[in-house]
Amino acid sequence: MKQVSLSGSLRENVGKKDAKNLRREFKVPCVMYGGKEQIHFLTDEKIFSKIIFTPEVYIIKLTINGVEHNTIIQDIQYHPVTDRILHVDFLEVSDDKPITIAVPVNLNGTAQGILKGGRLITKSRKLTIRALLNDLPDVIDVNISNLEIGDSIKISDLLRDNIEFLDAPRNVVVGVRSARAVIEIEDTVEEGAEEGAEEGAEGADAEKQKED
Repeated sequence: MKQVSLSGSLRENVGKKDAKNLRREFKVPCVMYGGKEQIHFLTDEKIFSKIIFTPEVYIIKLTINGVEHNTIIQDIQYHPVTDRILHVDFLEVSDDKPITIAVPVNLNGTAQGILKGGRLITKSRKLTIRALLNDLPDVIDVNISNLEIGDSIKISDLLRDNIEFLDAPRNVVVGVRSARAVIEIEDTVEEGAEEGAEEGAEGADAEKQKED
């Protein structure tokens, strides 16, 4: 899995008032847990733009006061109005303990069903997996070349060495639907709307005749 480096400084004080002051200085209060003890620290808000606002997932080499830790982002709190980052939780990970993380899906190939007029439907853009640190992939590659109209790939169809998929086995990752079925549904909706309009017009004419 791809790695990115990030540095932070220990917080001198921990509390709501201190956190509020940090945010005014465009600093983000953070906590790292999963190791021997929780570590409260702060880092620059701007560095998260390259880590969070991307479909990619990273192992973060977090350096605090000269000590490096392998971590992943476990939780992020956002401001309900401005969407600014309020707080970030990091989980310290090790080589010998399985890690649970959501990894992006990467579709490979062109489905046969699309060439025949079908429509590709992607149900899952990320999959939750569990694996050791050194076995974590950047993405889950899914080959869709053999998908015909009506076919789909489910979690149960995915097999990877040293990786456990945690989503429900019946969950559909990607499939191909008939474009004709979509058109028929749209036509049915339009016909229903037209019939309703005609019935409304006929009713109005009948009311007018009664009044005359």
